[in-house]
Amino acid sequence: MKPIHLAGRGLACSLGLGVEQALTTLRRGGAQASRVTLPGAMAGDYPFHAMPHGQTDWNERARDLVQRVSAEAGAQQIRDGVLLIATSSFDIGAVERGATQMDYQAFADKIAAWLDWTGPVHVVNTACTSSLNALLSAQALLRRGAAADVLILGVELDNRLTLGGFAALQLLSRTASQPFGALRDGLVLGEAVAALRLSTRDAALWRLAGGANVVDGEQPTGASVRAVNEMCVRALADAGATPDGIDLIKVQAAGSPGNDAVEAQGLRAAFTTVPPLVSLKTLIGHTMGASGAAEIALLTGCLEQDIWPAYGYEQDKELGVALAPVIPQRVRRFMATILGFGGSHASVILERGA
Repeated sequence: MKPIHLAGRGLACSLGLGVEQALTTLRRGGAQASRVTLPGAMAGDYPFHAMPHGQTDWNERARDLVQRVSAEAGAQQIRDGVLLIATSSFDIGAVERGATQMDYQAFADKIAAWLDWTGPVHVVNTACTSSLNALLSAQALLRRGAAADVLILGVELDNRLTLGGFAALQLLSRTASQPFGALRDGLVLGEAVAALRLSTRDAALWRLAGGANVVDGEQPTGASVRAVNEMCVRALADAGATPDGIDLIKVQAAGSPGNDAVEAQGLRAAFTTVPPLVSLKTLIGHTMGASGAAEIALLTGCLEQDIWPAYGYEQDKELGVALAPVIPQRVRRFMATILGFGGSHASVILERGA
């Protein structure tokens, strides 16, 4: 099989519009989350990682972000390739503002038109794991030669439905996200648009080695220890890697009291010695369907430029795992994991070329 290269990446998140701007902000200490007020039974202020973008019209803002991020990833070179749109909320923000009707096909057509896309277009919606499952779908297409270039576009933008739903489930923190933290009390949401361009033609520093998705619906809104373990084992096998060949794991860890503990237990089952861990959700929030692509775009940049998040809180020693305080040396291969609603557990492994 031809190697699958990460030939381009683009990112817009609370740290900035563009990978380089996000890395510059992170190098300076990150960006403070804004606050969003919700009415009704869950009334109150919640932290939220919004993007620094002044456009008020939802569709115009979305179009600008999609075009900006896709261009950064080099999408103009492959408009006849395959486009995989990964999202959990589609354009519900525009629906809330009366700017459009709920129509999933129209949403996909709208994005394709914004990009002047001429190739096949598909939507991947598996809640939080959407963009990682889009990566796995792209891998399948590229491995069997059904495509030479694929653009994964994760789109998760501001809307009240997602915030209100998570608040109603009592899953949100009212203070801050503390992945694997001793005082963690919930997750913090964020918005992002991210693009990953995969190619078997254009060589690049990072390659997609393999991955796996495991579904266990026993806990519809939570993770399963068995599934986390199985996900890691399957991803390693698909990538032709061994547990001791993983130098870093980007975990889901969003600050949920239960889910963080389950993830930690699953990692301990899959790895005799758990590799160094990193969570990026303190930096950009949990960006739902875009999170896999957004966090890979950010993490690869961090590894290339020796930038590392600082965790200014006490971690939970009872979990038996901890986030790495400094960047690991010589990360050749890392695993990136997202756990989502519906029992979806997805992981991919990327490796650095020579």
